Amino acid sequence: MGKAEEISSVWIDGEKETVWTAITDANKLSQWYAPGSPWEIPNLYVGEKVFFTLMPSVHNNLTEKLTMSLTIEVINPYREFSLYLDSQQLLISFMLEEENNGTRVTINSGGFNESLANLKALIEGKEIPFI
Repeated sequence: MGKAEEISSVWIDGEKETVWTAITDANKLSQWYAPGSPWEIPNLYVGEKVFFTLMPSVHNNLTEKLTMSLTIEVINPYREFSLYLDSQQLLISFMLEEENNGTRVTINSGGFNESLANLKALIEGKEIPFI
């Protein structure tokens, strides 16, 4: 019997349109996903290249910045935004679902709980907990 696929998920007290902007806008992403690590999304189209530069922090073992190239795979407005991490041949999907007068955000992989806590704080107007 196989183990259940690991996912990361959080419920956010916010409208799906606001959450969608936070996961697809480079400036917003740079605020909550590894804060201080910039994103570049030149065009929000399937097949477009996206760049993420992970900066050294207390949350990683980097001594210098690491720039990653991703390709936008899926854009289903207010429902799914998927990026293919080229170097690791890994698909990262953000899925949005309306739930209890808010929005549930689920990532198709484990290990994103701190980033999702930051997203929740950003949308709900609270202090970002993991900088």
